[in-house]
Amino acid sequence: MNVGFIGLGHMGAAMAQNLIKAGHRVVVFNRTRSKAEALAAAGASVAADVAEACRDDVVITMLADDDAVAEAVFGEGKMLAELSRGALHISMSTISVALSDRLAEAHRKAGQAYIAAPVFGRPEAAAAAKLFIVAAGDEATIQRCQPLFDAIGQKTFVVGAKPSDANLVKLSGNFLISSVIESFGEAFALIRKAGVDPRIYLDILTSTLSSAQIYMTYAGLIADEKYEPAGFKMSLGLKDVRLALAAADALAVPMPVASLVRDRLLAGVAQGRGDSDWSSLAGLIARDAGL
Repeated sequence: MNVGFIGLGHMGAAMAQNLIKAGHRVVVFNRTRSKAEALAAAGASVAADVAEACRDDVVITMLADDDAVAEAVFGEGKMLAELSRGALHISMSTISVALSDRLAEAHRKAGQAYIAAPVFGRPEAAAAAKLFIVAAGDEATIQRCQPLFDAIGQKTFVVGAKPSDANLVKLSGNFLISSVIESFGEAFALIRKAGVDPRIYLDILTSTLSSAQIYMTYAGLIADEKYEPAGFKMSLGLKDVRLALAAADALAVPMPVASLVRDRLLAGVAQGRGDSDWSSLAGLIARDAGL
């Protein structure tokens, strides 16, 4: 397929690379042009601007937040104005439910297709084409995209016809991860304060209570206090928990644990940890415990 790809951070660059490896023709754009040029050797074409990346039938966005996605989509010379009728925007970013609904309506009015397909997985999973994709939108359109999803992920979950439902699932999942990090941080602080070896504790956890990959990944980072380089920045984790709370507020769903974790992450960002991995939340907890 001919694909435009906008957003080449740690996740996007690996995803675009895997699309190229799978034989798709990919035109890439990134505000920092050097990141796009790094993919030229792999076979990508480098777009000079958003408009040039929107001349094919499919465009993928993998950007950091609502503002970056809105900047790429709306306005003169941007995606909404440049995509042809019938062309498709696949939003793979972790964005708000409200923005996803706005995108769906704007593309509908423009005669364009839109699906949301955010992903679960850290940069190493993206590099290995082992992401999990949560897709929502028109069923036939999602089926049309499956070769793209197969190139970057190990499994696709289709959650419904309303695109923003995929974004809600993704935000709820990131809330769960943040609450796991908080819980592990507290547990590791407790056993460390008592003098228990954190690596032994990690082996116990991952052999008994917490054998899922996500638990093993974050418990390992916390046990080793390995918070650099960031696989997922704390500032982005704070953004996602805030978006989860906004969605919960709109649906009148109390989420007291999410409020607690939001404040923890906010404290971390305020103390200069915004660019550290969000698992460094455990470092704040350890400090509070006098470690």
